[in-house]
Amino acid sequence: MPSQQQLKWSQLKVGLTVLFAALVLALLIFLMTGSAGPFTAKIRLRAYFDNASGLRVGAPVRLQGVDIGNVESVRVIPNHGLTPVEVVMKVTTRYRDSLRKDSVAELTTAGVLGEVFVDIDSVQARRPPVENGDELPIRNKPDLQDMVRASQTTLQNINALLNRVDRIVAFIETGNGSIGKLIYDPTLFNKLNATVAEFQAVATDVSQGKGSLGKLLVDDELYRKANGTVDKLNQLVDQINAGQGTAGKFIRDPALYDNANATIARANKMLEDVNAGQGALGLALRNQAFADKINATVTKLNDLANRLDSGQGSLGMLIRNPSFYNNTDQLLVESRSLIRAIRENPKKYLTIRLRVF
Repeated sequence: MPSQQQLKWSQLKVGLTVLFAALVLALLIFLMTGSAGPFTAKIRLRAYFDNASGLRVGAPVRLQGVDIGNVESVRVIPNHGLTPVEVVMKVTTRYRDSLRKDSVAELTTAGVLGEVFVDIDSVQARRPPVENGDELPIRNKPDLQDMVRASQTTLQNINALLNRVDRIVAFIETGNGSIGKLIYDPTLFNKLNATVAEFQAVATDVSQGKGSLGKLLVDDELYRKANGTVDKLNQLVDQINAGQGTAGKFIRDPALYDNANATIARANKMLEDVNAGQGALGLALRNQAFADKINATVTKLNDLANRLDSGQGSLGMLIRNPSFYNNTDQLLVESRSLIRAIRENPKKYLTIRLRVF
């Protein structure tokens, strides 16, 4: 039977073995999970959020999805504006070169109902690496409650829309409104049926060659006339291409081009002479003395017209004085009376007396 001392020694060996195994297991866990060992240097970083969103102490801190540390403390800082929640993170210095002063921290949930952790994004960070005690900027991310509230508002709007649609459908089912009458009023169907019957009758008449449209589609005479017209047009085009007739000569005869070219050349020569001040028209356009004479003549004619219009001079009085019209009218009346008297009694006025001396 073993002694008391042997039993104590056996218990001590078992305890040491269990303690050694626990240490080895803890070391293996640290090595397998990629976490820093207990003797790895760490730095503390801070970030301020408006809401902790259920973040607990010891929650993982991840850089681009890789665990680099843990949350050391979560507390509320009074009088810190809109972001009163301070989160202190303890991260390993192994990833210090990847952590920049402008790296962005945000609270993220692992899945829909998973644990809340701090995720750091350094993709667009360009500033120097972080130092111990630096504050990281944050990126606010809508939480589950915000999404639920937004979805509730959306559902309420959809419910109100469905209620309106239901009222509209009920209004249509009662036969009210244009759409209701369109669906439930038999008068529309009867009218459509009558219209379709009339169209069928018209189509029958057209297919039988009745009416203008029927003759247009069925009668071959229109085709023959169109064919004859096309033949005549082809013959006319052939004659024009051959240079026959006025149009053919106009298109094919080069003499027309030569005459037109010569006429244009003469017109250009005449315009050049006119611009040079040659000839009567050139002098009229280019000679300033002639232009002054025309201007003076027009001025005199305008003055003469104004004087005539005002009744000055003999011609002006003749135009503007009403006594001339009255005298002329009286003379014509007396002349007509004299002619009438002569016609009635010509002997009285046309007696010829001959005396012999």
